[in-house]
Amino acid sequence: MSDLPVDSGTRVAQLSTFAALGALSCTQDTTHTVLSDIGSIEGTEPDLVAEETLCLLATVTARAMAVGLRDHPEQAEALEAVLLQLPFQYRDYLIGRTMVEQEDPELAATGEAVRERLSKKQRFYETHFPEGQFPGPRALGDKLELWMGRVSPPGLPTTPQERLQELPIQAPIVAHAKLMLAYARQGEVPG
Repeated sequence: MSDLPVDSGTRVAQLSTFAALGALSCTQDTTHTVLSDIGSIEGTEPDLVAEETLCLLATVTARAMAVGLRDHPEQAEALEAVLLQLPFQYRDYLIGRTMVEQEDPELAATGEAVRERLSKKQRFYETHFPEGQFPGPRALGDKLELWMGRVSPPGLPTTPQERLQELPIQAPIVAHAKLMLAYARQGEVPG
């Protein structure tokens, strides 16, 4: 962040931009890694993998940033609320863009079904990553097993835990969470 003094609203906007870019980037990388591994297996749903991963990363990002802003509770609350809406805003963007491209306003009805589906997923991750707690390596390890189970098609010969150990997923997500924490704290080196 710039060394120039900024007001609270500008700071929250800067933090949310940085966090959203990070969450989307990490979501894309993670989704690509998973789909490279299980994407050709019958029953794999790429949209499900992407939605679950974005809900996971939005929650991890929101919780890490909020902990980093613990000394600024109003900013933490505002930023966390915005970041938890990231999956919904992303889907609204995709549906809106398609509506404009196809000149079909009736696609808005599709948006409501997607919103309901995302709400269930988001509540799942918000429950498993409680407010006020940093999603560190141990918590992420436990929760990533649940996530892997949710994105995997049934009947795979390996467990979610085994797939996580085989794929480079946990370390980048832990690094992402630490970066979000450090950035919110502005200048502290992640530990």
